[in-house]
Amino acid sequence: MLDNTSHPIMNRWPAQFPDRIQLYSFPTPNGVKVSIMLEETGLPYEAHKVTLSDSDVKSTEFLSLNPNNKIPAIIDPNGPDGEPLGLFESGAILLYLAEKTGKFIGRNTGDKHRITQWLMFQMSGVGPMFGQLGYFHKFAGREIEDPRPRERYVNEAKRLLNVLNQQLDGQDWIAGEYSIADIAIAPWLRGLEYYGTKEVVGWDSYANVVAYLDRFLQRPAVQKGLKTPARD
Repeated sequence: MLDNTSHPIMNRWPAQFPDRIQLYSFPTPNGVKVSIMLEETGLPYEAHKVTLSDSDVKSTEFLSLNPNNKIPAIIDPNGPDGEPLGLFESGAILLYLAEKTGKFIGRNTGDKHRITQWLMFQMSGVGPMFGQLGYFHKFAGREIEDPRPRERYVNEAKRLLNVLNQQLDGQDWIAGEYSIADIAIAPWLRGLEYYGTKEVVGWDSYANVVAYLDRFLQRPAVQKGLKTPARD
């Protein structure tokens, strides 16, 4: 059984409030999903900054919680049946927190499955494809002379944006009511500006998506979650 008071990760990131959910993260599109969800639900939590450097994410302490060396991860001292629970993978954490609180997961089982399909759409499509687009446009991949990798991810990003634009026609949120699907998808849309790719994907041509991201960013919990944990 996980011991939330003496877990190895706390040797590097000690808990000031061990009775709260411990969040180990950094404000990336994947990282802010969980901080936004925690703010939206009102669950008490303590945020620890885990940078993307190898010295943090590949440290023995962090690997003791997430062997996949990626943020975010959490420890909930009050998990199922009152036992502590450690979790990694942002999508899994969103589902867990939604089920724990009964919030942002729909009104019935059908809603839950419809929301989950859009969560998986982000996890398997939007996140990986937008991330690769950023790599080939802003980071080391831009030095590759062969244009085909860059074109592949530009075209795939456009396709995904079109899917979202159609889904949002006539509704404010991706699965009807505001849900974990929106908390997963919208931070990656915001990431296109960081990657400098809004022009190359024709951002302004997706009117429903543009309005959707604006609505998302107006939520107070979103604004706080986007800055948690602080970079500095």
